[in-house]
Amino acid sequence: MMYGWLWRHLPGPTWFRAVLALAAAVGVAVLCFTTVYPAIAPLMPFNDTTVGEEQ
Repeated sequence: MMYGWLWRHLPGPTWFRAVLALAAAVGVAVLCFTTVYPAIAPLMPFNDTTVGEEQ
């Protein structure tokens, strides 16, 4: 449903809509990898390991 709404609201012919949709997806992925994921990484429990810890 959301993808249909997005597709209908993109301007231009089909090939241009496909390029815009791909550019938007790449932009969201870059934004996530450069800002969102590094910001929440310290809050994730995956860094709290006990393997190899010396006593």
